[in-house]
Amino acid sequence: MTRHSGASGTHVARKRFGQHFLCDSGLIAEIVDAIAPRTNEHLIEIGPGLGALTLPLLEHVNHLTVVELDRDLIKRLQQNPKLSVVGADVLTVDFSSLAVSKGVDRWRVVGNLPYNISSPILFHLLDHVDCIRDQHFMLQKEVVDRMVAQPATAAYGRLSVMLQWRYEMQNMLFVPPESFDPPPRVDSAVVRMIPKAQPPTVEMAVLSELVKVAFSQRRKVLRHTLEPWLAAHGFNGDFDARRRAEEVSVDEYIRLAQGVHTTG
Repeated sequence: MTRHSGASGTHVARKRFGQHFLCDSGLIAEIVDAIAPRTNEHLIEIGPGLGALTLPLLEHVNHLTVVELDRDLIKRLQQNPKLSVVGADVLTVDFSSLAVSKGVDRWRVVGNLPYNISSPILFHLLDHVDCIRDQHFMLQKEVVDRMVAQPATAAYGRLSVMLQWRYEMQNMLFVPPESFDPPPRVDSAVVRMIPKAQPPTVEMAVLSELVKVAFSQRRKVLRHTLEPWLAAHGFNGDFDARRRAEEVSVDEYIRLAQGVHTTG
C-alpha cells in the first residue's frame, strides 16, 4: 500500500481506481512540452490524481477543468481556485454538454488514464469527438500499440480501426514503470490523438458492430463471421472473405460499413 503525503494530508493509492501516480519530473516536463498548452486554451484533464501533471499545466494556462472520481482527491483539488472540478466517473461525463455549459468551442483533453478502463474511456470520448481539438494520454504501452497498429500485425484490431477512422495518432513517448509510484507491472506510453478534419462519413454504430463481428474470431477467415453478417444486412458489393480480420484495412472496413443497409 503506497501512501503519498502532501499539504492536505496523506493519500493511499487505491487499486480499485487503478491509481498509479506519476512521479518522474523530467518525463512530466516532456509531456507538458508535447501538449504545448497556451494561456487561454480550454484543457480538461481526466484523473488528475495528486496533480503531478495538473500543476505544471497550470503554469501555462489560466484555468483547468479536471474530472476525478476519488472523493479524497476531489477535496484536495477543490482547494485550488484555478481548477474546476467535475466529481464523477469519466464514463458518465457528457463532454459535449460540458463544453456548451462552459462556453468551450473544443476541448484539449489530457490525462494519465486508469489502465483498467482505458479502452472504454477512448470509446466514450469517440462519442464527443466533435467538441475535441486534441487528446494527449498516458496509457499502457500495449494499448497504444493497438491504437496505432497497422493491418497484418498482431496488435491490429477493433480499437485500431475505430480510432484510426476518426483520429490521426502518434506514439509520442515511452514511459517505464519506475516513472510511477506505485510502479505498475507494465510499460506505458504517451499518445497524441488529433481528430481528422474530414473523416469518412459512416454510422459509428454500424462500423462498430461490423468490426466487432469481424474480430470476434480472429483465427477464422471472414467467410465464417463477417460474410454472413454482411449478407444479413443487405451488403451486395465485392468483398474477399477468404482473409482474416487483421488483413482488412481501415478504409475497407469503412467502405463495407457504408455499403450496409440500415433501417430507422
